[in-house]
Amino acid sequence: MYGFCNQSIVPCRKEPSHRSEQVSQLLFGESFEVLEEAEGDWLYIKTTFDAYFGWVCKSQIKSISEATFLQSGMQEAGLTALPFQLISNEVDHSYFPIVMGSSLPFLREGRMEFEKNKFSFSGKVAEIGGGGVQPEQLISVARMYLESPYLWGGRTHFGIDCSGFTQMVFKMNGVKLPRDASQQAGEGQTLTFAEEARVGDLAFFENQEGKIVHTGIIMHGGNIIHASGRVRIDKFDHFGIFNQAEKKYSHRLRLIKSILHP
Repeated sequence: MYGFCNQSIVPCRKEPSHRSEQVSQLLFGESFEVLEEAEGDWLYIKTTFDAYFGWVCKSQIKSISEATFLQSGMQEAGLTALPFQLISNEVDHSYFPIVMGSSLPFLREGRMEFEKNKFSFSGKVAEIGGGGVQPEQLISVARMYLESPYLWGGRTHFGIDCSGFTQMVFKMNGVKLPRDASQQAGEGQTLTFAEEARVGDLAFFENQEGKIVHTGIIMHGGNIIHASGRVRIDKFDHFGIFNQAEKKYSHRLRLIKSILHP
């Protein structure tokens, strides 16, 4: 069984319950494979974009055939580049907002049609794997999330966590990243010194046990943009992230990865 998210945002949970911890979110247009079903209309899924696992409520998603799922339009979808775009469901003649980073499967000349689903969309999109990512454009997208509140498992302006933030910024620039910070740390080329870091590189931070628990995007002038309490800009050096308001380091640097630069 396969499906896609036909709502603006759908929570993915650790256990099959609305009271369970949110581990991630599905955004409009993102597809998945169903691995298991549980009582109460709960589905255990594996997402297409980042191969992430979680439970979603069956009434909050839409089923699709295996043939549709395997088609390239569902696998490599266009992406919205601006927040709060409206999309039209031509089946029930309704309009609803979709957030920045939502996927647009089978988009052709402003329309999406697959099986019995028909949507209309007008807005700017980017293609995954399109190439030519510019660091300044990456930072421009990152800045659009500034002041968004921190939310565990979040991937939107309404609430986002550190790795959700980096994943979505790179997604809208055509680059796939895994969901969690520890997974993202396995991508790209490792830099030996912080002084080698360039705009758009990812920095990763560890806790007292040496586990990678945080990430952010390096900017100009010794700054980093990251989600901690809210999406914010702080000072960054070879020790880690320095919170100027509190006059102390808030995160200890573990490593830096170059994703954009060969």
